[in-house]
Amino acid sequence: MIIIVTLITIFNTMTSLDNIAATDGTPPKPHPQPNDRRISSKSLLGPEGRVIIEHDGQHYLLRQTHAGKLILTK
Repeated sequence: MIIIVTLITIFNTMTSLDNIAATDGTPPKPHPQPNDRRISSKSLLGPEGRVIIEHDGQHYLLRQTHAGKLILTK
């Protein structure tokens, strides 16, 4: 019984933390906003259909599949 109560408490804490995205306590924006920057995938990926994105010193490959889906891999 104690284990179940502890797990429920941990779950509730994690859930409430997941719902706070920014340090100011505002909830995350679930949908694109009108003022969000937009770029076409064709412009981003170029004729090769792939681009390397550098983020925090890490490299990620964003590519388009034959089915037209976008895949991001590290």
